[in-house]
Amino acid sequence: MSGALFDWPALMRAGLQGLGLMPDAFWRLTPAELLLMLGDAPDAAPLRRAGLEALLVRFPDMAKKENGHDRDG
Repeated sequence: MSGALFDWPALMRAGLQGLGLMPDAFWRLTPAELLLMLGDAPDAAPLRRAGLEALLVRFPDMAKKENGHDRDG
Protein backbone atom coordinates (compact mmCIF):
# COMPACT_ATOMS: atom_id res chain seq x y z
CA MET A 1 0.00 0.00 0.00
CA SER A 2 1.56 3.28 -1.02
CA GLY A 3 1.05 6.38 1.08
CA ALA A 4 -0.43 6.67 4.55
CA LEU A 5 -4.16 6.53 5.06
CA PHE A 6 -3.98 9.01 7.94
CA ASP A 7 -1.38 11.54 9.02
CA TRP A 8 -1.18 10.13 12.55
CA PRO A 9 1.33 12.67 13.93
CA ALA A 10 -0.91 15.55 12.80
CA LEU A 11 -4.06 13.84 14.12
CA MET A 12 -2.37 13.10 17.45
CA ARG A 13 -1.27 16.74 17.79
CA ALA A 14 -4.79 17.91 16.95
CA GLY A 15 -6.41 15.49 19.39
CA LEU A 16 -3.97 15.66 22.29
CA GLN A 17 -2.87 19.28 22.07
CA GLY A 18 -5.69 20.98 20.20
CA LEU A 19 -8.64 19.18 21.77
CA GLY A 20 -6.90 18.40 25.07
CA LEU A 21 -7.78 14.70 24.92
CA MET A 22 -5.99 12.21 27.14
CA PRO A 23 -4.15 9.52 25.14
CA ASP A 24 -6.56 6.73 26.14
CA ALA A 25 -9.56 8.85 25.05
CA PHE A 26 -7.83 9.70 21.76
CA TRP A 27 -7.16 6.04 20.91
CA ARG A 28 -10.75 5.00 21.75
CA LEU A 29 -12.14 7.38 19.11
CA THR A 30 -12.93 6.19 15.63
CA PRO A 31 -11.42 8.28 12.82
CA ALA A 32 -14.93 9.56 12.01
CA GLU A 33 -15.46 10.69 15.62
CA LEU A 34 -12.10 12.46 15.67
CA LEU A 35 -12.82 14.26 12.41
CA LEU A 36 -16.21 15.32 13.74
CA MET A 37 -14.60 16.71 16.90
CA LEU A 38 -12.09 18.58 14.77
CA GLY A 39 -14.92 20.16 12.78
CA ASP A 40 -14.18 18.29 9.58
CA ALA A 41 -17.45 16.42 9.15
CA PRO A 42 -18.40 16.61 5.47
CA ASP A 43 -22.14 16.10 6.03
CA ALA A 44 -22.51 18.36 9.07
CA ALA A 45 -24.20 21.68 8.40
CA PRO A 46 -23.22 24.65 10.58
CA LEU A 47 -25.58 25.60 13.37
CA ARG A 48 -27.56 28.65 12.30
CA ARG A 49 -29.37 31.15 14.54
CA ALA A 50 -32.75 29.42 14.14
CA GLY A 51 -31.21 26.12 15.22
CA LEU A 52 -29.56 27.74 18.23
CA GLU A 53 -32.80 29.43 19.27
CA ALA A 54 -34.67 26.12 19.01
CA LEU A 55 -32.07 24.49 21.26
CA LEU A 56 -32.32 27.34 23.78
CA VAL A 57 -36.08 26.89 23.98
CA ARG A 58 -35.76 23.13 24.34
CA PHE A 59 -32.87 23.24 26.82
CA PRO A 60 -33.00 26.49 28.81
CA ASP A 61 -29.95 27.42 30.90
CA MET A 62 -31.91 27.73 34.14
CA ALA A 63 -34.81 25.71 35.48
CA LYS A 64 -37.99 27.76 35.79
CA LYS A 65 -39.03 28.39 39.37
CA GLU A 66 -42.46 27.78 40.81
CA ASN A 67 -43.27 29.22 44.24
CA GLY A 68 -39.60 30.12 44.74
CA HIS A 69 -38.41 26.52 44.24
CA ASP A 70 -36.74 24.85 41.31
CA ARG A 71 -38.98 22.37 39.58
CA ASP A 72 -36.01 19.98 39.33
CA GLY A 73 -35.32 19.80 43.05
